[in-house]
Amino acid sequence: MIDEKQISEIVRKVMSDMDIHSKPARKQLGVFDTMEEAIDACNRAYETFRYYNKEQRENIIKEIRKLTHAEAETMAKLAVEDTKMGNVYHKILKHHLVADKTPGTEDLETKALSGDRGLTLIEMAPYGIIGAITPSTNPSCTVICNSIGMLAGGNAVVFNPHPHAKRISAYAVDLVNRAVLAAGGPENIVVTVENPTMETSNIMVNHPSIKMLVATGGPGVVKMLLSSGKKAIGAGAGNPPVVVDDTADIEKAAKDIIDGCTFDNNLPCIAEKECFAMSSIADKLIDGMQKNGAYFINSQQTAELEKVVLVDTTDKQGRTKKVINKDYVGRDAKKILAQIGITVGDDIRCVICETEFSHPFVQTELMMPILPIVRCNNFEEAMEMAVKAEHGNRHTAHLHSKNVDHMTAYAKAVCTTIFVKNAPSYAGIGFNSEGHTTFTIAGPTGEGITSARSFTRQRRCVLVDSLSII
Repeated sequence: MIDEKQISEIVRKVMSDMDIHSKPARKQLGVFDTMEEAIDACNRAYETFRYYNKEQRENIIKEIRKLTHAEAETMAKLAVEDTKMGNVYHKILKHHLVADKTPGTEDLETKALSGDRGLTLIEMAPYGIIGAITPSTNPSCTVICNSIGMLAGGNAVVFNPHPHAKRISAYAVDLVNRAVLAAGGPENIVVTVENPTMETSNIMVNHPSIKMLVATGGPGVVKMLLSSGKKAIGAGAGNPPVVVDDTADIEKAAKDIIDGCTFDNNLPCIAEKECFAMSSIADKLIDGMQKNGAYFINSQQTAELEKVVLVDTTDKQGRTKKVINKDYVGRDAKKILAQIGITVGDDIRCVICETEFSHPFVQTELMMPILPIVRCNNFEEAMEMAVKAEHGNRHTAHLHSKNVDHMTAYAKAVCTTIFVKNAPSYAGIGFNSEGHTTFTIAGPTGEGITSARSFTRQRRCVLVDSLSII
């Protein structure tokens, strides 16, 4: 059997011999010129796929996992080239994570109720064709993760990817279709368009064949889906705070926070975005971060960096506010620091600074390897600030502490879908931890860490006065 190291070597050789900037010589499977063509093709495929049993679906999922492992490096490199964001090595790890820990048909459970009046079965059935909007931050990972879960549930999928990630998203759709065909399934149960736009998204959302909608992205996209009148799952934005108290293992906390904050250059929505540290341990924490690849900038440099990574915009009420400069989302810390005249080596992976609670670095989800640190007088103050900085997104929060009372109080106060204690943020999606993974974390609509069961509806089958054999 060929192992992962051999696979990487093969992929590396193939990548060196091909130009991934050029358009593929063959037509990619499942990729269409118009959204109408994509949905029509998906409809035809679903007429066959809807009769597939769990074993047949699981065979397809096994092929998707296999191809995802084999082509993880190819997709990682293409994702960085397509979006200009993230870290190739970390994206490779993310693809392997998706292949290994996205639940399949085993996530679907049938319930049986029996008694004097007979037998009732409650089964998890497909919605039909799902319309999914995917982000530029985790493009192919989201397409593959969604595909596994949605196909496991017996659905077909129409994707409208973020326009800035259209090439890598099309590659992932093609991969899924190749896996489906290898398992003997119908082509086009997963489809997309070559050039996704707001128009193609609107066509998908409003098309009568689309029975369910899933959005992984910002609040605007989620709001659009929730106003569609259809069943919708919304995975919205977050601004995850991390709190460090005086009982924590500070050296470990420093490393864990930098590891989590810099994973794929802070693109994951679960990553640590701001840190609240008790004053008694703040200096030791900052020192530990610097030993683990963080570069500390002073207040003047912080002000200069603010002008680079944030820009002013005016809302509908005429108010000016700070928003992220998208040119620096997911970029390396080295490149970000160069914009303010600081030259560092490749060992620097994070920019850290001390700020006040009101600073825009604290209040804005940057999605960059920049971590503002706020000193707090005590745990209660740190917790209060963290809850406010999370902005009620109920997405993710982190804590480094050995105090169980602090863990309990913070968990109850912040009320997030994911709460990670004493580990890097990526533990929250099953990386080096227990639990399954997903890249669609549905806080606004309440499904949480989505999986195959999230994309099903309950059907009840009732037989009265029979098959109760006691």
